[in-house]
Amino acid sequence: MRPYLLAENNWKNLKEQRFDLAVLPWGATEAHNYHLPYGTDIFEAEAISAAAGKVAWEQGAKVIVLPTIPFGVNTGQSDIYLDINMNPSTQLAIIRDILTVLNRQGIKKFLILNSHGGNDFKTILRELGLEFPEMLLMSCNWYQALDKTLYFDVAGDHADEMETSLIMYLHPHLVLPLSEAGDGNEKKSIFTGVSEKWAWAERRWSSVTEDTGIGNPKKSNAEKGERYFNDIAQKVGELMVEIANADLKKLYK
Repeated sequence: MRPYLLAENNWKNLKEQRFDLAVLPWGATEAHNYHLPYGTDIFEAEAISAAAGKVAWEQGAKVIVLPTIPFGVNTGQSDIYLDINMNPSTQLAIIRDILTVLNRQGIKKFLILNSHGGNDFKTILRELGLEFPEMLLMSCNWYQALDKTLYFDVAGDHADEMETSLIMYLHPHLVLPLSEAGDGNEKKSIFTGVSEKWAWAERRWSSVTEDTGIGNPKKSNAEKGERYFNDIAQKVGELMVEIANADLKKLYK
């Protein structure tokens, strides 16, 4: 039993145990090019939250990692077979219910570990912050924590070299040979503001990419994935330590 994972814990241990921070990993269920499993974002969220929780626990942080939410916002992929969409309003309801439990039981710090680019929890946590003013509500995107150019050769953001290398390390039996992967070519928006990233429009996935991937995965390998995974776990674990140890009355300096 890993004492920082709720799914592995038991009542004998939890009856007397108390935690300062609850972490909710959040993934998605969607196509990842031809070669990666639909559960890629879930597997990443589970593995990174567990490894980061271990880092935090070993530094004395009282962290509990909740079971991963497997569905994310996939509104731009409605025509991709079995990409499962969860609307932001549904996410709001789920988080509200979880926060109600945590707040009632005295856990005042909450972190969403996000593993899917379509999820955006900022506005949800802003709204819920008014309902739970005594709590610290945070989210992080683990895939933005490090400079990927230090680890990978080819840029991308979905089933790319980074994600492929991670899953080759974490679950190699679920990765098809790279010879079967698509090239992950992406069509760009016609709008200058979108290309320059100061304007936004949701990408219609089947119009943007033919193989559902964005970023060429052909240079991926498990060694790259292992190095990146270990550094991500350390980085996210340090964040958990900071949050768990923070004085809620002294959050700014």
